Amino acid sequence: MENLKIRDVKLQDATRLVEIYSYYVLNTAVSFEYAVPTVEEFENRIRNITQKYPYLVCEREGKIVGYVYASSYSSREAYSWTIDTSIYVDKDCRRLGVGSLLYKELENRLKKMGIVNLLAGVAFCEKEDEYLTHDSQNFHLRQGYIEVAHMKGIGKKFDRWYDLKWFQKKI
Repeated sequence: MENLKIRDVKLQDATRLVEIYSYYVLNTAVSFEYAVPTVEEFENRIRNITQKYPYLVCEREGKIVGYVYASSYSSREAYSWTIDTSIYVDKDCRRLGVGSLLYKELENRLKKMGIVNLLAGVAFCEKEDEYLTHDSQNFHLRQGYIEVAHMKGIGKKFDRWYDLKWFQKKI
């Protein structure tokens, strides 16, 4: 975790965030998006999310190597204390502590906001393939999340069906 710094996202970060995210869209089933969002779309996502929730980036020696954000689970008022989390780390910077550091800071900020439930949707396949490993599931388990739902064959990408697991963490 040396030389890692967490800070709030800026609109100017959108280009770098698209670079990180594009790998997951084009080469993996981690994201169920088919097309890489434009920088403008990412800027809009940043604007929308930061109106209410934290959106953080992690820099290593001045370069963004990962990002995390919270978003509404549901617009219904009873769900005000529950959020979805999303996290992406540069494919060449995994296993350096970036994700753990990002989640720790996100959780600290969400606690201060009164959030108590964190949810994470994770793509899953029983047998790992060239598009999807169990890395995301294992990461969330290490972060203290527990599996609360498993929906079978819910997303189709690369002409294959993938499951979606939901993980929850109480903070």
